Amino acid sequence: MILVLFALLMGVVLGAVIWRALTDMLQRPVFLRTNYRGSSISTAGGLVVVLSVFCLTALLSVLAALNVQIPAGVVTSCELTALAVSGFGLLGLLDDLAQDDGSSGYRGHVQSLFSGNLTAGSLKMIAGPAFALVLVLPLRQNSLLWLLIDAAIISLAANLANLFDRAPGRVTKFSFLCLVALVIACALTPLLANSLRLQAFSGLLGLCVAVGAACGLLPAELKERVMLGDTGANPLGAAIGLAVVLTQQAPVRLGVLLVFLFLNLLSERVSFSAVIERIALFRYLDRLGRMP
Repeated sequence: MILVLFALLMGVVLGAVIWRALTDMLQRPVFLRTNYRGSSISTAGGLVVVLSVFCLTALLSVLAALNVQIPAGVVTSCELTALAVSGFGLLGLLDDLAQDDGSSGYRGHVQSLFSGNLTAGSLKMIAGPAFALVLVLPLRQNSLLWLLIDAAIISLAANLANLFDRAPGRVTKFSFLCLVALVIACALTPLLANSLRLQAFSGLLGLCVAVGAACGLLPAELKERVMLGDTGANPLGAAIGLAVVLTQQAPVRLGVLLVFLFLNLLSERVSFSAVIERIALFRYLDRLGRMP
C-alpha cells in the first residue's frame, strides 16, 4: 500500500512539473481548440501523463541497473505501462490534431472505413487492439484465448475512458475511481499469500503514476486552461486495462471484459453524460471543482 501511495504522489509531482514545462508549448496554434464555452484552450494535455510515466520508468530502470533492491513486478508494471501510454497516446494525439468531423462511435468509424476514408478514430479501432496484443504477448505466451481476452480488456478500457472524456476532469476522476477499486480488489484477496499480494500491488504502480500525473494536471483542467484530450484519455484507459491484466485472476478479468464490452456497446445508444446528470451522486462528483 505504501508503494501505491508513493507512486501516486510521484505521479502528481511529475505531472505538475511537466505541465508547467509544457504550458507555453501547448499554447501554440496547432494545439488550440475551441471548447464548449467558445473559449480557445490547449488540447493534448495528456502528453503530461505519457511523459510522467516515462520519466519514472527511466528512473526505476537506472536504479535497477545499479542493483538497488526494487520489489518484484514494479519495473515490469512501469515498463509495460510506459509502452501502453506511448502507443495509445500516439493514437490519441493523432485524433486530437486531426480533428475528424462527421464520424463518431463504432458505427460511424466503420462506415467511414468502408467508404474508403481512414479517420483517426477508425485508425484507433485497428491499431489499438494491435498495440494491446503487443503489450500482453510476454504475459500470455502459451494461451491464445487469454492473449485475446487480455488484449481486448486493454483496448476496450482505452476506448471507454475516451467516452468519459466529455467534460473537464471527468476522465481523471473516472480513472482515480478505477484505481481505488483495483487497490481494494488487491487488498481484499485473502486467498493470496503475502508475497503474491505484494506482487499484485506492484502491478498497480504504472497505473498509479499515470493517474497521479493526471491529478497533477487536474487543477489546470478544471480551470479550463487545458484539455486532457484523447492524448490523455486513451492512455489512462489503457493503463487501467493493463493494471487489471497484471493484478487480477482469470475469473475477475473475464468479468471485467464483459463489463467493458457492455459499456462500450451501450455508448452507441446511451449518453453517459445524460446518465451522470440524472444520478445525484454522479452529478456531484462530476461537477466537483469544475467552473460553474
